[in-house]
Amino acid sequence: MTFFSEVWDYLVTNGEAVWEALVQHIWLALVPVAIAFVLSLPLGWLVVRFGWARHPLLTASSILYTVPSLALFLLLPGLLGTGILDRVNVVIALSLYSLALLVRTTSDGLASVEPQAVQSAVAMGYTPLRRWFSVELPLSLPVVLAGLRVATVANISMVSVSALLGIVSLGSLFTRGFQLNFYVPPIFIGLVLSVLLAVVADFLIVMAQRAMTPWARVEASR
Repeated sequence: MTFFSEVWDYLVTNGEAVWEALVQHIWLALVPVAIAFVLSLPLGWLVVRFGWARHPLLTASSILYTVPSLALFLLLPGLLGTGILDRVNVVIALSLYSLALLVRTTSDGLASVEPQAVQSAVAMGYTPLRRWFSVELPLSLPVVLAGLRVATVANISMVSVSALLGIVSLGSLFTRGFQLNFYVPPIFIGLVLSVLLAVVADFLIVMAQRAMTPWARVEASR
């Protein structure tokens, strides 16, 4: 029997478990990114708007990102009173990691907006809120979404670590393969699906960026 025949047989026999692992992996990876993206917008604005906030916020985010993910997964149940197998721990931990990345890129994106564009909006009578949503945020999107791509791919990778705690994800296929004396088919399937998921997520963000920032394509073609 060839290797790919073994992989196919494993998929046929364990297709439901593989599908469940994929769905759970997507949920655990993308929900934290969405939460962090929403939270990073006001925090990034604070960093740009108030100079005193830049150093403490960015330093805290850098320190947070150095904490090993497995250690944080184990620490949160004690802090939150949740069970060790509660998926909330993974969602909160990965939201914090994503936020640590996105605060910096969001603040860099907002800081990169040309002052002339902001001054023009002020001269046209835009309120601060309208100016932020209509001018500053759209112009910062290329940098912000570049950070979102990094955070998304990083999350897809880190979710697999939660399988060591017994939480279902594509990482469960890795642990399953190791438990079966390094049986390669589930490990191979988990690896391929993880890579494909990261590629698809990155592609969708790039397509969303192209749709939301048409002026960037015009400038690039000049």
